[in-house]
Amino acid sequence: MSYNQVTPEPNERDTFKMADRGKYPDEQSTSVPIGGGENDASIGCCGYVLVFISYILFVLTMPFSFCACIKVVQEYERAVIFRLGRLTAGGAKGPGIFFVLPCIEDYTKVDLRTVSFDVPPQEILTKDSVTVSVDAVIYYRINNATISVANVENAHHSTRLLAQTTLRNVLGTKSLAEILSDRESISHSMQNNLDLATDPWGIKVERVEIKDVRLPIQLQRAMAAEAEAAREARAKVIAAEGEQNASRALKEAADVISESPSALQLRYLQTLNTISAEKNSTIIFPLPIDLIGGLMKK
Repeated sequence: MSYNQVTPEPNERDTFKMADRGKYPDEQSTSVPIGGGENDASIGCCGYVLVFISYILFVLTMPFSFCACIKVVQEYERAVIFRLGRLTAGGAKGPGIFFVLPCIEDYTKVDLRTVSFDVPPQEILTKDSVTVSVDAVIYYRINNATISVANVENAHHSTRLLAQTTLRNVLGTKSLAEILSDRESISHSMQNNLDLATDPWGIKVERVEIKDVRLPIQLQRAMAAEAEAAREARAKVIAAEGEQNASRALKEAADVISESPSALQLRYLQTLNTISAEKNSTIIFPLPIDLIGGLMKK
């Protein structure tokens, strides 16, 4: 009889990634819990004696032993049981009621719900030598309770530390423009890196989001001045183009008026009508251009 062989749970079977022994006989995935990939081994005569004594103690102390030996875990929890320091067969227990032998078995509850935490702001030097402060939020959950207990001391704390270093490593290879404009691809890259690294810990990273990118005050002022100069340059270009179009229209109008002498007189009358409507206290006496030209020659 053995107690150190771990059988994966139905919802955890995909994370127990054993290598193909026919192709790679010496290769084994790191997602197997400690002791889970070993051959069947006996707990020894002393172990069998202790188990037998534990059962006798349970029977002799009934019904009081039910209070200490029968445990309940919630729908979102699993219990990882150790018997004489070894993982019991069958993997994590739950949800519902499970039995713990007195004195020789211990268990650890594991919460399978999604956990979110804020990555503290990290001072990062970008690829183009700009210092920025970036913070993010990580969503993850434990998808294999046995591995999260047996393979790492504190899965949550380890994931938090790894998220900080991954954020620095990924953003350190990006330029400032890429960080500001391509957050979605950066988030996907971080999620893939974290998910791959935390798979041996039984952690599934569900989502990574870049919350805020804070720039130094001097850089913000420089970028604002650059944007303002660019807007002023575009405004001057638009004004110059408008003057150019207006001059072309005036030239075409002058060509049309020069073809008919009476058109200039009609233009005089139209100008008088406009002035009389706006400034009726002003009196204008139009003089023919020919008369002014004759006076200038004299």
